[in-house]
Amino acid sequence: MTFDSRQFLANLTQAPGIYRMLDEQGDTLYVGKAKRLKARLASYFRGTLNAKTQAMVARIADVQVTVTRSETEALLLEQTLIKELRPPYNILLRDDKSYPFVFVTDRHPFPALEYKRARKRHDDGRYLGPYPSSGAVRESLSLMQKIFRIRNCEDTVFSHRTRPCLQYQINRCSAPCVGYIEKDDYQRDLQHAIMCLEGRSEQVTRELTDAMEAASRDLAFEDAARLRDQVQHLRQLQQRQFVDTEGGDADVFALAESQGALCISVLAVRQGRLLGARHYTPENGLGLDGDALLGDFVSQYYLGQDRERPGEVITSLPLPDAALLETALSERAERRIRLTHRVRAHRSQWLQLAQTNAEQQLAGQLASRDHLSRRFEALRVALGLPTPPERLECFDISHSHGEATVASCVVFDHNGPRKSDYRRFNIEGVAAGDDYAAMRQALIRRFRRLAEGEGVAPDVLLVDGGKGQLNLARDVLSELGLGDILLLGVAKGTTRKAGLETLFVETVDRILDLEGASPALHLIQHVRDEAHRFAITGHRTRRDKARRRSALEGIAGIGPKRRRELLRFFGGLQGVKHASREELARVPGISDTLAEMIHRSLHG
Repeated sequence: MTFDSRQFLANLTQAPGIYRMLDEQGDTLYVGKAKRLKARLASYFRGTLNAKTQAMVARIADVQVTVTRSETEALLLEQTLIKELRPPYNILLRDDKSYPFVFVTDRHPFPALEYKRARKRHDDGRYLGPYPSSGAVRESLSLMQKIFRIRNCEDTVFSHRTRPCLQYQINRCSAPCVGYIEKDDYQRDLQHAIMCLEGRSEQVTRELTDAMEAASRDLAFEDAARLRDQVQHLRQLQQRQFVDTEGGDADVFALAESQGALCISVLAVRQGRLLGARHYTPENGLGLDGDALLGDFVSQYYLGQDRERPGEVITSLPLPDAALLETALSERAERRIRLTHRVRAHRSQWLQLAQTNAEQQLAGQLASRDHLSRRFEALRVALGLPTPPERLECFDISHSHGEATVASCVVFDHNGPRKSDYRRFNIEGVAAGDDYAAMRQALIRRFRRLAEGEGVAPDVLLVDGGKGQLNLARDVLSELGLGDILLLGVAKGTTRKAGLETLFVETVDRILDLEGASPALHLIQHVRDEAHRFAITGHRTRRDKARRRSALEGIAGIGPKRRRELLRFFGGLQGVKHASREELARVPGISDTLAEMIHRSLHG
């Protein structure tokens, strides 16, 4: 089977993460990391590749991705998977000998943090790592040098210095070579740097904060300022590093479900570090709700197989028998295991990451060509067509109590959503909340050009609504001479639950009855939900843009300069609104007449 790279890339995220390239047997060929997954993977399917890379790409049967929260996390996960899977095309990273380390010697009173490519048995000192790349080591050393001013010179250079070097001048070294820092103070800074490299930066920050406050109380303001700068640098470092430093072991389960398809992603977190993700697509033959399905899956995952059970299991939905399952897991593990779906802080980030991965995998599953072909074929059979439809269009209306009404038109073909053909229509000149008039305006604007010979006609036109919208669409198409387009009305049931829609074909008297598990119904739901999403996005954008418009912009005689003077004079729009006519007239450039006009406009 040939891997369809174009279809795969069309629905891939630009988030950071790792990717695994698999052959036909499902074995891993290569594990890589990416700052932007879509951009990185697209580079493999261009013509300018070396012979080795071309040979690997020719063997690809599938690509699996795991989204991470940062490129740093992707680096660590890549290292873990390479050591576990040992892919043939990651030949340079097959064992610890190829990984770089940070080395700290025990033989020098003022040791440096050194870059080392391999361990040596008889080194008197300590190795930190391994790190996923030399760049990661050098970046870490640079940060430690900047924050704690640890030396980076060779021992021979250190022993022959008579005055500080340039590193001291730019505040990157404390100059221990010429005695500018005591041994105990240097060792303290070195220990703090080592703790940061081990992931204990929060503990270091607390110690430095306490020391800063003590120095301030002792009126040692220069020392307090130096410690303050170190704390600020560490806070910035912690904000960039999304990999949690507080530790914790957990398995995180997230369920994504849409149009009859589903995906469950399981993230393994150990000691606060993401070790990997697995994705499952179980069948939901009984049509269970998401929480019941996830509960059954978690039960089988642990109780049906011999798996490692961490101290915490986090789920994206509350499980029906959570207390019973928690008791069973604890008894099987012979220790307390906590099962929860309510999490905060770093655990909520794990859960959000698992949900993102599940949704990404589901999007790829829904967009696969084989999957879509089966659904289009099922729709052909359901509608009694001689051939599967090539192009589907769907219209939907979105507004908030008549405000900022927007109509959407989405297009699907056998490759999935054809987003280049999507259209939005800002509805004007109709009564607020009149969905029929809004739908009529959107249909006329879309199909008038088609009647004049421009554009491509859909094989099936879906209208999100009941009998009224279907009859309206039929009237518009008849007026434009386009009565040969097949019409399909999608009316939500009384509970508005997926699978309970009423489908009208051409007329309100012909109802299409499809089972909840029908691939044809899933395709219709997919198209309808996409039209709904696209309409809501456009409506919110238009509404928010209107609401962000300053109340001063509609007043005659108030241009950007006077508006800026008013806001500056009163400290913001609220101050302008609370100002009296006399106070408004005190603003430079605002006359008594203009002040009266502003006050009247703002107060009705």
